[in-house]
Amino acid sequence: MADIFTATAGITLEKVIFAVVGHPNKGKSSIVSTLSQDDSINISGYSGTTTKATCYQVKTARSGYELVDTPGFQRPTKVIAWLNQHAPTANLRAQAVSDFVADPQCQQQFPDEVELLTPLIKGAAILYVVDGSRPYGAEYEAEMEILRWTGRPSMALINPIESEQYVAEWERALTQYFKIVRVFNPMTADFTRQIELLQAFAHLNPNWASTLNTITEDLQQQRITQKTNSAMILSRLVEDLCFHRDSQKVLNQQQAKIIQPALEKKYKSWMLARENQAICELFANYQHFQIEIDLGQLDLPPDLFDLDKWYAWGLTKQQLVSAAALAGAAAGVTLDIALAGHSLMLGAIGGGLAGFGSAWFGADRLAQLKLHGLPFGGYEACFGPIKNRNFPYVVIGRFIYLSRQISERNHANRNQLSFAATDFQQNVTLLEKSTQKALHQACDKLIKQQTVDNLQTILLPLL
Repeated sequence: MADIFTATAGITLEKVIFAVVGHPNKGKSSIVSTLSQDDSINISGYSGTTTKATCYQVKTARSGYELVDTPGFQRPTKVIAWLNQHAPTANLRAQAVSDFVADPQCQQQFPDEVELLTPLIKGAAILYVVDGSRPYGAEYEAEMEILRWTGRPSMALINPIESEQYVAEWERALTQYFKIVRVFNPMTADFTRQIELLQAFAHLNPNWASTLNTITEDLQQQRITQKTNSAMILSRLVEDLCFHRDSQKVLNQQQAKIIQPALEKKYKSWMLARENQAICELFANYQHFQIEIDLGQLDLPPDLFDLDKWYAWGLTKQQLVSAAALAGAAAGVTLDIALAGHSLMLGAIGGGLAGFGSAWFGADRLAQLKLHGLPFGGYEACFGPIKNRNFPYVVIGRFIYLSRQISERNHANRNQLSFAATDFQQNVTLLEKSTQKALHQACDKLIKQQTVDNLQTILLPLL
C-alpha cells in the first residue's frame, strides 16, 4: 500500500486507510458499507460471510480514504499465545505480529487472523467493532490485546445491532484498550455522525489530520452538491409532469370518446414512468444503486392520480387560497378555490370535450379528454395537461419526502423502503415569505404550462 498521494491542489497528503476488525458477525461489513457509501457490499446475519480482506476506496474531490473489510477473529487465544512466545518484551511486539503474518505455518493454521492483520502491518488504522446488544466477555480480551500489539492508532465502535443493553459495560472494558470509544449504528448513524467519526480519528493520528480535514470538507461539499442536484432533478420532473399531454388524430367527437380510455391509460403510464425515472436518478445521486424501486409497492398513493390523498401530499385548501393570493392570481380563481368545498382536491382540471369549458369539474375526474379541430380537416383528441392548482405541489411534496428518506438512508440499510405522507404543508409554511411567494408564483405558472426560468433555485430551500 502506498502511504502518500498528491491532492489536486498539488499538496502531498498522507493516505488514510482503516481496517475494520473484530469478532465475526458484529456488523463490520455494515460499517464498511455505510462509511464507504457502497451498497454493493455483502451483508449477512450469518457468521463468516467475509473470508478475505477486501479494500473499498472512498474518493472525494481532493482526497479520499480506504476501508478494509476483514474476516472475524477465529482463534485469538491461540494467536496471542504464539505472539507471547515470539516477543518476550514490549519493544518486539509489533515485529512479532509482522512475523506471524509472514509465517507460512501461521498462514495455514490461522488464515482469518492473517487476513485481518495484514492491512495493519501495512499501515492501516484500526476500527474495532463489537456488538452492544450482547454482553461483554473475557474472550474478547485476546482480540484487543493482539490489536494493541500492532501499535497502530485505533478506535472502538460499539454497534448496537439489536439494542443498547450492554453498551455501558462494553464502554468500561474498551476504554482500557482504546483511547476513543464511540457508539455507532451503521443502520441509523446520520451524515453528521459519520463526519464526527473521521474528525475524531484526526486526534489519534496527527499525521493524518490534514488529509482527514480535507476529506471531511469534501464530503460536506458533496452533500451540498447532492442537494443541488436533487433540486435539478425535481425541477425537471415537475415541469415534465405539468406540461405533458397525449394526443391522437380522430375523425369526430364520437371517435374521440371511444379512444378516451386508451389515451388516458397512455397518459397516466407516461406520468408514472417519468416520476419513477426521477426517483431512480435520486437514488443514483446519493449513490444507492442496489435498491429496486417500485412505486406500486410503496406506501405512497398508488399513483399520481389517487386524488383522495392529495390533501396529504400537496397543500391544504386554505394554503391554496393563500398561495393564489401570494402568486397574484386573479380574484376569481381565489373565489373558486374558496367555494370548492371538499371537492376541491378531487376536482378535475381545466378543459374537456368540445362544449365544456368549466374550470373545475366534478369529484370523479382528474383529467378530461379535449377535442380540437385540425386546420386541414379532422380532429385531435388530447388528454392532459393537468390544471388542478394543487398538482405541482403534490409532485413536489412527494419528491421532497422521498429525497429526505433517500438522502438519510445509510448504505448498510437493506430494509424495504416504506413511505407515507409527511408535513409538506408545514415545510412550506416555514419558508421565508419571499421564498413562499416565489414557490407559489412558480406553481401558478406550471399549471398554466409556462416555463419557470429559476425553478431549481426556488425548490432548493425545500430540500
